[in-house]
Amino acid sequence: MSAVPVNAEEPKPAKQSEINSVTPKPRPTVILFDVNETLLNLAPLKTSVGKSLGGREDLLPLWFSTMLHYSLVETLSDNYHDFGEIGTASLMMVAKNQGIDIQYEDAKEAIVTPLRSLPPHGDVIASLKSLSQNGYRIISLTNSSAIGVETQFKNAGLTDLFEKRYSVETVKKFKPHPAPYRMVLDDLGVEPNEVLMVAAHAWDLAGAKNVGLQTAFIARPGTSLYPNVERPDYVVSDLQELVRVLK
Repeated sequence: MSAVPVNAEEPKPAKQSEINSVTPKPRPTVILFDVNETLLNLAPLKTSVGKSLGGREDLLPLWFSTMLHYSLVETLSDNYHDFGEIGTASLMMVAKNQGIDIQYEDAKEAIVTPLRSLPPHGDVIASLKSLSQNGYRIISLTNSSAIGVETQFKNAGLTDLFEKRYSVETVKKFKPHPAPYRMVLDDLGVEPNEVLMVAAHAWDLAGAKNVGLQTAFIARPGTSLYPNVERPDYVVSDLQELVRVLK
């Protein structure tokens, strides 16, 4: 192993908003969007979850990570409940561990209704229109159920902006398992490097990159990259910046 010079400079951390320009990528033809938190603002969910937990809005990240954890447990154990069911169960688990009493129906109401009525982030609608006008095919892929994302898009005014919506419900494997991404590729009849996966979740992009997709990380508040995987091809502060980069 070659030694590192004593006076070698430490590498400077990369800026939050930048392009990974080490290897030039071909222009994608399809932009594949994650939905929850990437496009839709989780603020109303924070309020409803906090209210169900006796005002503990600070527990939303714990609930969300618990939901993701058990979606992977279901995938690895060849089981499947939809995201709403897992979210409800996860809320009950968090409540119990915090010594908070909550009934199943109350937990379900705190999750499912707000989850299907989330507003889009302020940069979403104009950015999607701009990308579409620039010739990109606009598609979505979510861990939510098919009826769930249909309702979400209708309530958020996003339905007409997307060519197709995909749900993991079709393959009953949650992202970042390879199956959902491959399902999209097979159905669209495109190669992996023709697709750019856009998400605010490092785990989602890790799954997409594993299948060969190009990736773009949207740095929504409270999100960060996962250092143990290949860096996304694009790292931007919001969708407006991604639009400028892709133009």
